[in-house]
Amino acid sequence: MTRSISYMEAIGEALAQEMRRDPTVVAFGEDSIGGMGASGKLGNAWGPTKELHREFPDRVLDTPITEAAFVGAAVGAAATGLRPVADILFTDFIGVCFDQILNQAAKLRFMLGGTVSVPMVVRTLWGAGMRRGAHHSQALYPLVTHVPGLKVVVPATPFDAKGLMAQAIRDPDPVIFFEHKMLYWTRGEVPEEPYTVPFGQAAVVREGADCTIVAIGAMVQRALQAAESLAAAGIDCEVVDPRTLSPLDEGTIYRSVEKTGHLVVADESNPRCGAAADIAALVAQNRWAALRGPVRMVTAPHAPTAYSPLLEDLYVPDAEAVAAAVRQTLGAVPAAG
Repeated sequence: MTRSISYMEAIGEALAQEMRRDPTVVAFGEDSIGGMGASGKLGNAWGPTKELHREFPDRVLDTPITEAAFVGAAVGAAATGLRPVADILFTDFIGVCFDQILNQAAKLRFMLGGTVSVPMVVRTLWGAGMRRGAHHSQALYPLVTHVPGLKVVVPATPFDAKGLMAQAIRDPDPVIFFEHKMLYWTRGEVPEEPYTVPFGQAAVVREGADCTIVAIGAMVQRALQAAESLAAAGIDCEVVDPRTLSPLDEGTIYRSVEKTGHLVVADESNPRCGAAADIAALVAQNRWAALRGPVRMVTAPHAPTAYSPLLEDLYVPDAEAVAAAVRQTLGAVPAAG
């Protein structure tokens, strides 16, 4: 049975169902309960875990503001039999615990000859649009995608948020799970029963023949809006959501580009060494003969997120920016100098 729930509710439901299914799943982080149960109101920054501690009082914990400590504890717990889900709130704080993620979680299986696995999830909020400034608005999934041994998940819909979270918890390797804060209140049809969405399987969310748009996270909605506006002008776009960046489903992207001959990559992260640059380079290297026009990237500028509402609105790529890039690669208008 399906019903319409929010992206945030879908994540909370996946956590609850996985904790019922598997007694080794534990969850902790700053405000996972909300003031050690004093308020019970928070449950993460906006509330996806706010009721979990009532059902699992010994398995959902608040932590101090010590990302290095509790992410390190998650690595140790995962290596010794638990399946921890650690919440570092905003992705901007990943630098505080990056050594634990980069040099411990990602490498233990390799360094110990496969005798140890690290089945842990790090949940984190990302993305601009909520007037949170440069310390609470970044898109840092390229940072962890670069690291071998980590799996990187960026769901765009409530359906995928639930299914990918369940898959992340069941996975034998460390997973960094990026939740866009601007998607938290979007709604979609989600089954009540538990299910998983496999890693490394992109979704073709709109079929088309003229141009492929690969869109990540919240950019999927903007890509669909761009595709609808372009359809009115007779331009038929295909929209592909990778869903996971590591592993990346290159095959689905290549097949789409072979069909359309054109590629635009829409990515909220910064352009240098970002996800858009990676996907654009892979297509240019491996499907050059299929391309009939230049690859275009639609990204944030190479700058920190502005606190000013007017500047932040300019910083985040919108549907018109995606549509303009499609028109440019199709040759309808020249690229800006």
